Amino acid sequence: MSVTIDAMQPADWEQVRAIYLEGIATNNATFEQHAPEWAAWDKKVLHACRLVARTKGVVTGWAVLAPYSARAVYAGVAESSVYVAAAVRGQGQGFLLLDALVTASEAAGFWTLQAGIFPENVASVRLHERCGFRIVGRRERIGQMHGVWRDVLLMERRSSIVGV
Repeated sequence: MSVTIDAMQPADWEQVRAIYLEGIATNNATFEQHAPEWAAWDKKVLHACRLVARTKGVVTGWAVLAPYSARAVYAGVAESSVYVAAAVRGQGQGFLLLDALVTASEAAGFWTLQAGIFPENVASVRLHERCGFRIVGRRERIGQMHGVWRDVLLMERRSSIVGV
């Protein structure tokens, strides 16, 4: 199956949102319980480094960066998010997306990417490790989901070419 990675367009939003909702439904992808409308989401994530995976013209995954902080000193630090449609999980699209996101982030001047991942989401942890992220900490009982306290692993990737 041929997969292409390209820039996300506003017209992709409904497919992107549907994949986000699939991730939310797993209870292991995010603390979020609802996908926002386009305008709110568009303000929350960076305009640079918005990618989608397409299979036969259909969006089957996406990856974006969100700012870590508004402080100028953290201008090169961003939080990464990667979501893959349930129908194609385990087929390598997450790697293609995250690898492309890392490349795009470095081209855009980011020196550090971080991700917060539930420890139970072993596939995501392994994906991030494969793309050069490492676990730098565990935030214990950082938030509740459905009345249950959840831990989050903090993973980080430092660029070997930006900010060196």
